[in-house]
This record gives sequence, C-alpha cells and structure tokens, in this order.
Amino acid sequence: MSPSKPTVLIASYLEPALVEQIRREVPQVDVINRPDLLGAPRYVADHSAPTSRTTAQESEWQALLAQADILFDFDHSHVDDLPQLATHLKWIQATSAGIGQFVKQKGYDRTRWIMTTASGVHARPLAEFVIMSMLYFARDFEYLQREKAAHHWARNCTTELAGKTLAIIGLGKIGREAARLAKAFDVRVIGNRRHVTDSSMPNVDELYPPGELTPLLTQANYLLLSCPHTPETEGLIRAEQIAQLPKGAVIINIARGAVMDYPAMTTALHNGHLRGASLDVFATEPLPTADPLWDMPNVIINPHSASTADTENAKITRLFCDNLKHYLAGEPLQNVLDVERYY
Repeated sequence: MSPSKPTVLIASYLEPALVEQIRREVPQVDVINRPDLLGAPRYVADHSAPTSRTTAQESEWQALLAQADILFDFDHSHVDDLPQLATHLKWIQATSAGIGQFVKQKGYDRTRWIMTTASGVHARPLAEFVIMSMLYFARDFEYLQREKAAHHWARNCTTELAGKTLAIIGLGKIGREAARLAKAFDVRVIGNRRHVTDSSMPNVDELYPPGELTPLLTQANYLLLSCPHTPETEGLIRAEQIAQLPKGAVIINIARGAVMDYPAMTTALHNGHLRGASLDVFATEPLPTADPLWDMPNVIINPHSASTADTENAKITRLFCDNLKHYLAGEPLQNVLDVERYY
C-alpha cells in the first residue's frame, strides 16, 4: 500500500465487481476489501449483516480501521467505539439516506468526519412501493385475496387512482419521485416543503409551508410520510392530525416510525376512519409479534425493506466513485450530512 494514497476500507459487503469498479475508476486510492472479516450478506444490499470474528480476525480488523482514511459504510461492528479505533478517519460514505438520528445518538457529530448520505439512491424503489400501496387499496387487493382463499367467484367494482389526491409530507428526492410516478396515474399531488416558492416541483399541484398541515390532511385520499426524522417531525402525525384526514384515507409511511403515533393510527384503522395503512417503518423494529397491526388485513407490513433493491449497491458505488473524485480534487462532495438539520 502506498502511504501517499488515501486508504479506503470497505466496511460492509460489496460485490467484487463493484469493488473493482472503485479501483478501476479511482486508482489514486488504496481500496481494502476483506469480506472474510465482514458479515455474510443475508440478501442483496445487506449493509448490517451480523459479524462474527475470531480474536485474531478482530485484531486484524481493528488494525485496518486504524489506517483507514475513508470508510465505505459505517462499521456496524464498532458503532460505539469507532471514533477511538478509526483515528485517521476523515470521511464516511453511508449506504443509507436517513442517518441523522444515528449520527447524533453515536456522537459522530462531535467528530471532524465528513459524512455523506446515500440520498437519492433509494428514491425509485421507495416511490414504486408508494404506487404499489395506492393500487393495493384502490383496486381492493384485500378483497381479491379474501375471495381467492374462499374459492369464491363474484364480480365486484373498485376505483381508480385518477383524480385522487396524494398528500406528501416531505418533498425531498423520494417524495418528488413518488409525485412523478403518481402523475402517470393522473393523481392530484399536493405537498409541503420549507421553500414553497421553489419552482422545481413540476409534478406537485399545490405546495404548503411545513406548519400548514390542515389543508394537506383534509384533502388527502393518500397521505405519504417521506420526511426525515428530526426534532420538528417527531410525533408529527398524532390522533388530532389523523382525525383531519377524510374517512377512508390511507396512510403510507416510508419516513421513520417516530414521525407518527402508531397507537392512534391503529385506533383509526380499527374504527374504520382509515381505509388502510402501508408501513415500511415502525416505532419499534422489529415490530413486536403481539402488535395488533400484524393481524389487520387492511395493513401492509414491510420490514423496513421498501428501499432495498438489487440495483442498490451499484447506485451507491456510482455515487461513491463520483464523490471520491470530488474528494481528491478538493471539490464539494454530494450529499454531505448537515448534522444540525439531521439530513
């Protein structure tokens, strides 16, 4: 290894072809990839696989951490003592977009590290999950499953998405992609963001400031939560806000569990005020086995995996290679985490 080259340590499993892509595109860095010291992935793009090392392997891994200038992903085997072990670390490229709360909890915001997120990488799969959820309830897939299980044939009538209103809380890259796809179904899209005069919202029919939730909620056939988890958004949707939704509305949460009052939502599902819910995130994860949401046929439960697709690692590698080139050239990096704003 050349002492003149920055050292990149791959901290979660990455396919060999993608590791070689980094080496090929950015030969000015030394790339260390030791999959034998990492957890074996349980599925494609598994960035938090459990790790088991012998004493000798652990010593070897800590020695690699000590010489790393750049990490590809957080080291999930040393989340609490990473600042003490990675003494030369300058930059971490995360594989997730929503890292703000994690960084605060672990005290990484008190380091001098640059941390860049994977913002934008997961926009398409999450937006497709939103469209799937809307179609599920519009076309009453719950009814079809019930009738199939009963081996019963009876014609029925559903509805279509055209003309329905999708209200989006959080028009970042994910929210904007959901709006774009929804427009293909002639859905009316409304939403909120900090700067309502922003002209880069071609697929949003109406914009409201963050503090004006009532006009969003009262018009929503589908309410999409795609905002970051910050002190301002924690507990944003409670019983009062759910009551403002029209009867028969559907909640789709791809933000974080802390953004919504889940007991209040469960009550509204039980009493029929809500038609359904499609949930990728929960207040407690994994969702406890005794939680009533498991047994509700009008609830889609996704184990915090709606963002994960077989294209993920290739997209993150593309972002990382571009950022490495910016880093070496002394140029601004893409997706730098603002630790004060949590995103």
